[in-house]
Parts: sequence; structure tokens; C-alpha cells
Amino acid sequence: MSVNMTRLANGMTVVSDQMPHLKSSAVGVWVNAGSRSEDENEHGISHLLEHMAFKGTEIRSAVQIVEEIESVGGDVNASTGIENTSYFVRILEDDLPLAIDILGDILANSTFDEEELEREKQVIIQEIGAAYDMPEDRVFDHILEQAYPDQPLGRTILGTPETVQGFSSFDIENYMGTHYHGPNMILSAAGAVRHDDLVDLGEKAFSGFSKTPPKPLQKAVYKGGESRDLQKDLMEAQVVLGFEGCSFTDDNYYVAQLLAAILGGGMSSRLFQEVREKRGLCYSIYTLHWGFEDSGLFGIHAATAAEHLPELLPVITGELTRVAEDLTQQELERARAQIKAGLLMGTESPASRASQLSRQVVLYGRPRLLEEMEETVADVSVADVRALAEKIFCSGVPSMASVGPVQNLMWIDEVADRLGAPRPKA
Repeated sequence: MSVNMTRLANGMTVVSDQMPHLKSSAVGVWVNAGSRSEDENEHGISHLLEHMAFKGTEIRSAVQIVEEIESVGGDVNASTGIENTSYFVRILEDDLPLAIDILGDILANSTFDEEELEREKQVIIQEIGAAYDMPEDRVFDHILEQAYPDQPLGRTILGTPETVQGFSSFDIENYMGTHYHGPNMILSAAGAVRHDDLVDLGEKAFSGFSKTPPKPLQKAVYKGGESRDLQKDLMEAQVVLGFEGCSFTDDNYYVAQLLAAILGGGMSSRLFQEVREKRGLCYSIYTLHWGFEDSGLFGIHAATAAEHLPELLPVITGELTRVAEDLTQQELERARAQIKAGLLMGTESPASRASQLSRQVVLYGRPRLLEEMEETVADVSVADVRALAEKIFCSGVPSMASVGPVQNLMWIDEVADRLGAPRPKA
């Protein structure tokens, strides 16, 4: 693999990984602005902009955008996240110029037609309704709201029907004018791509974006608390127990990733074995560690029947305190192998690799070598993981969210007491 990076005159970064054995490439523009970049009166506008980018430009209709890509066998899509928005294309090697031309067109020349906007608002309102009907989606929205209340990081990506319905074309253009600048954008590609060609194409397609520095994010402030969404008609309860984790740039980020793998990263993990296999307390249990620019969320998700709720959290909290005391070298090595495999597998998919490169540029200012990340993981000791587990679970304020028949679920104050952790402030 050959990784190269260039900065254009307007501050936009171009990064690529040439993978000679492939005949296709994944190319996209990653904008360092997502739902977390929104002011309170802009809730949901990042996602609406992502949808509207495909609804017509000055030279292409919405149909023409997708027809041109699909006529050469490619596909185009986009995604809105908490801290970024991505627009990406999968394409064969010879069609890279078309992909870049279309990406540049939808980001520089979208018209945001009012009729298209009204139709797309209705599509998103239906999407919000569909998400509400999925308890597992809803519980993750709730945990972020409790962990980061009254701030952009704690708000949902989709927005609300009321906020979405209220946006105008002017609002979208204003938001785009605030965040879509060269220094805030990355053109990233992996697969059958030559870096010099990518730079030339990027210069042509994106030179119109200004060199204005990005607007700083509002600092994340983790607080903690509890949300109960009582739905007695559901058969299963969704529960997430959360704690403040580590940011992507924290020295302990990969320690937290290893801790998550040890506790709930697979069928051999502690929580899966103890809670599901030995006790049969749930159908699904796993851990997650989401890194943000300046904070992180460590979570345990479980889906279970109402009758198992009284026993569920006592068992989980017992495992959280125990891992800080008796974690073994064997468990660490198994988790290390999982992380290493994940890093390697991420380099085998052009789409994953292009996304990985863009994220690294945002966070570290450059792509990180695979060997560098493997070395970081290899340097983590049992003592490091135990110390972080003690810090996260026993010194940090917990958060909890639940959806379903959760009337018999333990309250958050008792969870904190069992862990010896501070209670959330009322």
C-alpha cells in the first residue's frame, strides 16, 4: 500500500492509499461537520443537507446524478455522523474523473430547490418516525442525551419533526457556508487510484471552496444521568449503562478499546459468558467505546425480558468491578488479537480504508501507519487496563438509558453505589 497526502491551496486535504491489486476505488469527501456542529436552532440540518446534496445542481437533476454513476456500474451514497458528514462513491478505476466531478458538483453547485426540499423533509420525518419505532435506536439516543445533556453532542442526528419542518433553503446555504470550507474538508480515496491524478481532479472540482478556518466545536461536558422510556407493551427491554470514555486523541484510547473487547467484544468476553451463557439473563449483550474529538462514551448494551431486569445490573456491575481486580494476561492477549485483526481487516476494504484515512487526518493531522497503531496496542499492559477500568467504572459518574417494560430495573443511584462511584447530580 502507498499512502500519500497533499494539501491544496485552499486548505483542503487530499489523501489516498493506492491498492494495486484492485480494479475499483472508493472515493469521498469527508466534511469535519456533523450534528455536533449545529447550533440549537439547527438541530438536524446536517442530515437534511446530506439528503439535499443529491437533489439537483445547476447542471444535473437528481435523476441525472444517480444515472451517471450507475450507468458505469458505480454507486453513490452519503452519511451524517456526530462529528462529520461523508459523501462517497464506489467506482471502477477509469471512472474516477466522473466520481470526482459529481462529488464536486453536488457540494459546490446544489440548488436546494424548494419543492425538492419540502419532499425531502417528509422523507426525513418518516425516517425519524421509523427510528422512534426501533427501541434499540431510541435507547442510544437517550444515553447520549443523558451523558451530554443540553449540548450538541447529546442531541440526535436526525433532528425532530418540528426542527426539520422549519428549515428553509436559506438555512441550509447558511449552514453550508459556515462549515464547508477547504480546511474542513478531506478528499480521500483508496483502491485503484493514483495520488497525482486525485490531486489534479480535486484541484479542479473543489478550488471554489474558501480557505476560511473551521468553526471550533462546543466543548463536550460529560455529566451523567438516567432516562426511562417505559413501554409496557414491548416484549423486550433495552438497557444501556454508560460512562465517560476516552477521546480519539487520548493516550488511553486503545486501552479503552481493549477493555471494551475484554468485557463484551465477542462470545468469549466476560459479560457474554457470565450474563448470557452462565445465567441466561439476556439475548444480547455487548460493549461499545465511542471516541469523539474531546470525550468518549463507554457503554454496555443489553436486551432482555422484563423478568430478568432485577438481576441484570447487579451481575453487570459485579463484572465491571471485578475486571479491575483480576484481569488476566490471557484475556488481554485475546482482546489484542481482536483489535489487531480489526485494524488489518479495515485496510482490505477500499471504502473502510478511505474512511479510516480521513478520520486520521482530522484527528492527528496525518494518516497513521498500521504498524504505529499495532505498536500502540502491543504496548498496553494488564496494569494499564485494570487502572483504566478502575477510573471509568469506580471513579466516573454513570449514565443509564432504558426503553421497554423497565419498571423493575435498578435505579442509577444504586448502580453508582454498587460500583463505589459518584452519583449523578440531580
